[in-house]
Amino acid sequence: MDTTASDRSPALPDDVLIVEDDPLIALDFEDTILGLGAKAVRTAGNVAKALDMIAERAPDFALLDVGLLHEKSFAVAERLEQLGIPFAFVTGYGADVRLPAPFTQRPRLPKPCPTDALESLLKRRPGESAGP
Repeated sequence: MDTTASDRSPALPDDVLIVEDDPLIALDFEDTILGLGAKAVRTAGNVAKALDMIAERAPDFALLDVGLLHEKSFAVAERLEQLGIPFAFVTGYGADVRLPAPFTQRPRLPKPCPTDALESLLKRRPGESAGP
């Protein structure tokens, strides 16, 4: 049997947490991530809910919208970092978004996000560089 490159590529995280306050965007991310092969995708629309979900069951990876309705997602990022859980920021503000110093090197994806960029990010191994 012929082995394809996709058979050798890193697997997607089993459990992905999406922190996004826009239900349509959250649903789009959820559908895309499940379509790529993740086993579970959970969504939280605010920091408190996200922290509760992390306490209940830590995800394997998280996507954090920087600017939620009345707050920023940095408290969630701090908790994920404490637990050693990989995460990335998602923002519609592009390169202009200001991240706190501890998070400036974290991966960022634009909104809307190309599926191939999201898939590449999800398959990246912890500590692997995002590239140029």
